[in-house]
Parts: sequence; structure tokens; C-alpha cells
Amino acid sequence: MKQEIISVNTSSKGLYEFTDQVRKIVNSSGTQIGLVNVFIKHTSASLIIQENADPSAKVDLEEFMERLAPENESWHTHVFEGPDDTTSHLKSSITQTSLNIPISDGVLNIGMWQGIYLWEHRNLPHNRKIVLTILS
Repeated sequence: MKQEIISVNTSSKGLYEFTDQVRKIVNSSGTQIGLVNVFIKHTSASLIIQENADPSAKVDLEEFMERLAPENESWHTHVFEGPDDTTSHLKSSITQTSLNIPISDGVLNIGMWQGIYLWEHRNLPHNRKIVLTILS
């Protein structure tokens, strides 16, 4: 078993791919068959596995989420940190805070067009902490 914390810096809302960081840690772990759990330590950002080949897929996902949970709604009460406060928690609650990904033959076993993304739901930059736990 191995555990490591990585950081992903964000500049604003959007999807930030960090597949290569996970891949390097898995490769260096020596684990041949196992599982990597990826867990984000925040409530206003989330994790997804999504297509990483065509940038239009990312654009459409981001637009969908903005339409699903728009800012500045009259019913928002949790706005202490700004108009993205309620919406960032809503978005996080309908996505994921952890992912489990298989390790096979010593490598991350994801599809050819799959990438691991942090989904930043806040307008301002953040340094997000992600815990990787490798189980063999």
C-alpha cells in the first residue's frame, strides 16, 4: 500500500486534467495488480473521468454544469464567499469526490480517450489537494 498527496492548481472554474500525475505515481509504486483510489479533500471541487481527446467535450461539459447550477439565484442562501458559493457545493454534490481506478500489469488501466480531471467549481484560483491511495 502507498499513499501520496498531490496538488492541482486551478485558475478559475473548469476541468483540469491530472492523469499524468496519477500515472507517474502508479508506475513508480511497483504495484502490478491493484487499485488506486483518488480522493479530493474539498467540498467546492470534484473529480471525474472524461474524454481527453476532443476539447469540445470539455467545453460542452462545462457549459452543461453552468446551465444546471447557475449563480445568483434568488433562493441561494450560502453566499458568504461569493455568488459561486452555493453553486460550487451543488456541483460537487452531483459529481464525485473519489474515483477507483484499476491497476493492471503495473499501469493505470483507463481507456485510450479517458482522462482524470479535477473539476473546479469556484471562480477564483485554488490549490487543491488530492489523496492517492494505491492498494495492491
